[in-house]
Amino acid sequence: MANIGYARVSTGEQNLESQLDELKMKSCAKVFTDKISGAKSDRPGLRDCLKYLREGDVLIITKFDRLARSLKDLIIIVEDLRTRGIDVISIHDNIETNTSHGKLFFHLFGAFAEFERDIIRARTRAGLESAKARGVKGGRKRKMTQEKIAAAETLLKTGIHPKEVSNQLGVSLATLYSYVNVAEVKEENSPATAENKTDSAVTQLGEKTEALPKVRRTPKKAS
Repeated sequence: MANIGYARVSTGEQNLESQLDELKMKSCAKVFTDKISGAKSDRPGLRDCLKYLREGDVLIITKFDRLARSLKDLIIIVEDLRTRGIDVISIHDNIETNTSHGKLFFHLFGAFAEFERDIIRARTRAGLESAKARGVKGGRKRKMTQEKIAAAETLLKTGIHPKEVSNQLGVSLATLYSYVNVAEVKEENSPATAENKTDSAVTQLGEKTEALPKVRRTPKKAS
């Protein structure tokens, strides 16, 4: 069990010292910091802090607005810490989740988190039902339409490399191979295949010629 601190200022011009001094007074064994806007979703210091915390630890901050960029973000972070058995102390907000009032605070945040999940599920169901009523099928859109597949086969038959074909169609090489049997298309257009087809056609023509009934020629009478 350890006290772990987190401090953040929005820009490099602002000073972390006041927050660090307050966290030191709380006997923090380790302090993580960020000099970045709270609106940014990627905060390396906070990410490392949340990863470092273990069950039984206490996360200490000066204010909740140092921890989260929105109420929704705060609910997500606090709920995650609660499920991991980690308490939170916000110095200026006078909230300590290891007290009776703090536990109530954690329970409220848990309820808010569940409420948010219920709203998302309800909106998702409503959206799916509305789309179904309009005849719209769910799932991801196909990256390769029938027109693109036909174009890809045509380009491949002209001898263009598959990578160049995928670039022209604006899809990845893996997508091209998943929709088009490249090897089969190239095989159909190869010189050997064309020669085999020609030999086969000549053979069939010969067989048909032999199958025709022979006509006896009547010799001309001498005049």
